[in-house]
Amino acid sequence: MKKWMLPVLFFLGVCLCAYAQEKKTSVGLGAEWNMDSRHDFAGGTALNLLFNLPGSSAFGFSCTGSMNFNNIYVMEPAFLVRQYFSQDKHSGFFLQFNIGAFIAFEEKGTTPMIMSGLAAGFRIPLGSSFYFEPCGRLGYPFAFGLGFMTGIRL
Repeated sequence: MKKWMLPVLFFLGVCLCAYAQEKKTSVGLGAEWNMDSRHDFAGGTALNLLFNLPGSSAFGFSCTGSMNFNNIYVMEPAFLVRQYFSQDKHSGFFLQFNIGAFIAFEEKGTTPMIMSGLAAGFRIPLGSSFYFEPCGRLGYPFAFGLGFMTGIRL
């Protein structure tokens, strides 16, 4: 079996199991403009999986892949903890803490580093199942990221 198939199958399995829990999980896909490169800016895509906790908190996993359109590719797998600050428990303004790995793939080789950051955004519900999130983040070693996520609440 190909090495990349195991994480994909695991992710799909988690999503299908989470589907049984009504609106307690969300899966998102987004785009980002960031500084994930030693030189110039980078464009990236992000995928996240969030599990809502009682109250207005959530935890989950994210993975961002970036490229500076030259010779540097970066993967950022991370764990995250999120706190919402609105009456609707899992919507509105939020703050999020991320910690994980920052893996840079360059011509010189692979450079792994520890990554941490703080993100802020606003989750806008689109009906009962979908959402849109403009968001930004600051941290190390990526400096900043600005983007959006769209997703589905399961």
